[in-house]
Parts: sequence; C-alpha cells; structure tokens
Amino acid sequence: MGTRISCIFVFAAGVCLLAGCASHGEQVLQGEWLQPVPGMAPLWQGFRLEADGTAGSVGMATLQYETWRWQGDDLLLSGRSIGNGQTIRMVDTLRIVRLTADTLVVARGADEEVFVRNK
Repeated sequence: MGTRISCIFVFAAGVCLLAGCASHGEQVLQGEWLQPVPGMAPLWQGFRLEADGTAGSVGMATLQYETWRWQGDDLLLSGRSIGNGQTIRMVDTLRIVRLTADTLVVARGADEEVFVRNK
C-alpha cells in the first residue's frame, strides 16, 4: 500500500512540475519580439505576446496578429492577413528552435528567423 501511495505522489508531483514548466515557458515568451525588416535596416518588425493570450503585430500593417498560444514546440499566431481588398483569417505556425531571455529563433519550414526581445 505504501509503494502505491508513493507512486501516486511521484506521478502527481511530475504532473505539477510539467504544468509549471509550460506556464514558465509562456511567461518567457511574453513580450515584444523584433527583427530588422529585410532590405530596410533601420525599420523593425515582429510581434507582441501578452499574458492574456492576445497578440499584436509590430511594423506589419497587412498582417494583424490577434491571439497566440504555445503548443508543443510551436508558437501559433492567429489573426488576419489584409491585402488587395480582402481579409483572410490565418494561423502562422512557427517552430521554436531556441528561446533565451533575449533571443527567439523560430523556423517556418526550412527557413529560420531570429527575433530579439524589445526591452
């Protein structure tokens, strides 16, 4: 009986630990992430991730992010793409390659993009 209770305790502790890691990861992702606009060096573009799951685009008038979530290894950015008189609902799926306190590297297919945290 004691072994069974110990196993249940270890399992419950593991679940709590994993839940805490996911929450901590989302906290690390929150903030504004920017990269130089290709070919327009003084300009920056990127996105803002809020604690309540809302998102916003930075420097991208035709791509409007509205919400975000972290699912497995992916950052999912949902919103609207606006152009040529039409608006299309979209989800941008970015695989998180590396995440530190000030750098976010994501992959879209074979292409990697580097973002830095705006402080």
